[in-house]
Amino acid sequence: MSNFQIPEIKIARHSAQAGQDDDIDFEIKGQEMQFVEIELDPGESAIAEAGAMMMKHKDITMDTVFGDGSKQDQQGGFFDKLLGAGKRLITGESLFTTVFTHQGSGKAKVSFAAPYAGHIIPIKLDKIGGKIICQKDAFLCAAKGVSIGIHFQKRIMTGLFGGEGFIMQSLEGDGWAFIHAGGTLVEHELADGEVLHVDTGCLAAMEPTVDMDVERAGNIKSMIFGGEGMFFARLQGPGKVWIQSLPFSRLAGRMFANAPQRGGSKGEGSLLGGVGRLLDGDNF
Repeated sequence: MSNFQIPEIKIARHSAQAGQDDDIDFEIKGQEMQFVEIELDPGESAIAEAGAMMMKHKDITMDTVFGDGSKQDQQGGFFDKLLGAGKRLITGESLFTTVFTHQGSGKAKVSFAAPYAGHIIPIKLDKIGGKIICQKDAFLCAAKGVSIGIHFQKRIMTGLFGGEGFIMQSLEGDGWAFIHAGGTLVEHELADGEVLHVDTGCLAAMEPTVDMDVERAGNIKSMIFGGEGMFFARLQGPGKVWIQSLPFSRLAGRMFANAPQRGGSKGEGSLLGGVGRLLDGDNF
């Protein structure tokens, strides 16, 4: 049985190699609530999701564009840009992407923060064949030139019951891309033919060489009362997968389940329970 390894990415500094995408240097800071600080040379750009920016140098300008801001998207005509924006809409993202460009001299920095507790995964796309497949909401930011597209599950059952649905997100290019995974991150290298069963929501990202399918979660009793859902993801190597311990859907579900249905506190731990909520005015 292969050993799982948790990557240590508390503070890491890297430099990009020359390629078609913009070269960037970056540093990932923090532990549970991480952010990535990108250093740009004059004329270099980074793209990010709307609202992801944490801080920036005054010489870095912001420009909102249709689609993903990639070179092929911007060099095309209106319909090419509309198609790029449509891809993002299908994957549940905004129609627009923000491009941050260094317009001054020397070096300047811009930082992007993770939306909730977890880890930021830096991926050099040209090191893994130029493409990564991830959750629809996993993308955080990237070097300009990285294309944000859609990945369709080929199997109907995988699309219907694969947790992330029929459509996932693909990032293509040769530069750095940064995606976010919730909770603790596990990076696992699958050997050729090796199979790993994963909760469908816990799959953060995978290389295109990994084959994803779904399997029934045991017998009927386990499917109904096991609490793990009816299906789990079956990942077969070769290739690398990134597993997250806290998918946002699970976090949101727990928060919703523990939220008061009519306002106020649920009164957990109270001997009075509902009577106590009535007396303290929560039901009014």
